[in-house]
Amino acid sequence: MKYRKITDLNIAGKILFIRTDMNVPIIDGKISDYTRIDSGIKTINYALENGAKIVLATHLGRPEELIFGQSIKDEDSVKIICDALSYRINKKIKLISTVPAQFDFEDYDIVMLENVRCNLGEKINNPELGKKYANLCDIFVHDAFASGHRKEASTDSVGDFCDDVCAGIQMTEEIESINQALDNPQKPVVAIVGGSKVSTKLNILKNLTLKVDYLIVGGGILNTFLLSLNKKVGKSLVEKNLVEASQEIMDTMNKKGKKVPLPATVITSKHFNNDDPAIEKNLTDLDSDDMILDIGVSFSDEIDKIISTAKTIIWNGPVGVFEFDKFANGTKRLGESIAKSGAYSLAGGGDTISAINKFNLAKNISYISTAGGALLEYLEGKELPVFSLLRRKYK
Repeated sequence: MKYRKITDLNIAGKILFIRTDMNVPIIDGKISDYTRIDSGIKTINYALENGAKIVLATHLGRPEELIFGQSIKDEDSVKIICDALSYRINKKIKLISTVPAQFDFEDYDIVMLENVRCNLGEKINNPELGKKYANLCDIFVHDAFASGHRKEASTDSVGDFCDDVCAGIQMTEEIESINQALDNPQKPVVAIVGGSKVSTKLNILKNLTLKVDYLIVGGGILNTFLLSLNKKVGKSLVEKNLVEASQEIMDTMNKKGKKVPLPATVITSKHFNNDDPAIEKNLTDLDSDDMILDIGVSFSDEIDKIISTAKTIIWNGPVGVFEFDKFANGTKRLGESIAKSGAYSLAGGGDTISAINKFNLAKNISYISTAGGALLEYLEGKELPVFSLLRRKYK
């Protein structure tokens, strides 16, 4: 894909409208994870070091848009993000509550807009709002891959009214990692797709059958695949209406001479908790009240061997209920196998990142995407609005 990067432009003396994604989790009034803030700092620092001033925009949560006369609620304000960012980069940041026709930076290098999701017309990609954003800047810098699957005024229509549009450093890293893992991978390619339901990942699974040499499934997805082969699954989470679709995915892989490996043994319990015993059983021995909560040791051994042959690995989703230590071994071993492999590895998704952090694997994963929905839609084979924008504004 041909597109312009912030590093391609002369930004000295320019005003940049940087759409970042600092939609961080907040618990009891405190930020619990700074990953997205830290990811956005790279572009901000680059802009400042090269003589630009910044209008910074992000969303936070899913607030209602404000109508005339309403004030933003404290819980919807990005002030907590503004303060945290200011501390982390050691710069004063001016937070403004409305989108003005123009403004004076005064003695600030960064002006931050209030939560863009509160602006009337943001979610419907209103062109008039996009034009208001564009009037604040010389260059639009899209650095919010995690919001790249949405066509909103601050991620899309703003670009239609800017002569210069480019990708920020975080966005560029996301694009390049996707290209290396999905669009131009070294083979063999191994994809691991876990999670609770086939329905949420069905299109991803179908698309990956066209790209990968091994497709490994885990979690509730695995249970549905097992049921499609008439294996015992006890009272495990399954989607009976997607048994046929699961079988079709396996058939597609088999016709290509590829493989969807499946276990002979699984880790079971009678109840969904961390208190009852975790028992490894052959699938043939499952009782009707058993729940499959992790993969067995022999299947982990098989996965280790497959991953050791890989040149490219795509990981989205755990293979067991890793939140409970008794059922975390399968995901832990999977992550460790990926981390110690020499393959290029792309990992993404909230649960995947949680598992990576729990088992301290981050430094040995090639690229960890902060995106959720955007990465999933790309894995499905969809054209993301951000890519359409960057393509049409390339010159």
